[in-house]
Amino acid sequence: MTVEIWSDVVCPWCYIGKRRFETAAAQLRDEVDLQVVFRPYQLDPTASPGKSQPVVEAYAKKFGGPERAAQIIQHVTDIAAAEGLEFRMDRALRANTLLAHRLLWLAEATGQQYELKERLLQAYFVDGLDIGDPAVLAACAGEVGFDSTKVAAFLASDDGVAEVQHELRTAAEAEITAVPTFVIDGRWAVPGAQDPETFVNVIRRLLQKRADAPVVAANDAVCDDEVCDV
Repeated sequence: MTVEIWSDVVCPWCYIGKRRFETAAAQLRDEVDLQVVFRPYQLDPTASPGKSQPVVEAYAKKFGGPERAAQIIQHVTDIAAAEGLEFRMDRALRANTLLAHRLLWLAEATGQQYELKERLLQAYFVDGLDIGDPAVLAACAGEVGFDSTKVAAFLASDDGVAEVQHELRTAAEAEITAVPTFVIDGRWAVPGAQDPETFVNVIRRLLQKRADAPVVAANDAVCDDEVCDV
């Protein structure tokens, strides 16, 4: 069963949601083979490429001042800790994430996307690295098995730009307006960093729908007037 996760690498709820989904996947290990693919979403597509800003400053500007920003940061940090994540948002650097999404697009083709996604999230939320910097991205990719020199050349080119932009438009057309959003089996969208039990229940329900579906020969397949569930 395929699970497409639309997310951004600077979204705290995306990291929290990833951990919660992993807990659910572990519970379902003996019931289904889950194939996870990460799709791009940009929380701030207007962020200047090549520039970074302390996230505490970005949050203060977005949420109405330093005090409110501190409250939000502490809130997500506490929730992340409950999932085994040690956020260090005091040193996180907000940056444009298009390069990171291009690299994740490349990693999907090589089968290394899941490991790279985890490394980029850690780089931002824990290590305080500038994930808008091509050199940082190349180094992170090298840590999960890529040739960092080839990654640097890829990021310096236009490869993957059109494909990532297409996926960003696909998200907009599908009315995905917040992340994370989990699209399971191409049939069910689960928005937000839900509890593991929610993911388990949804996947089991879809498995049951598959089991209950009538088996027909390919040349006998028909659709009714209302729905054709492909």
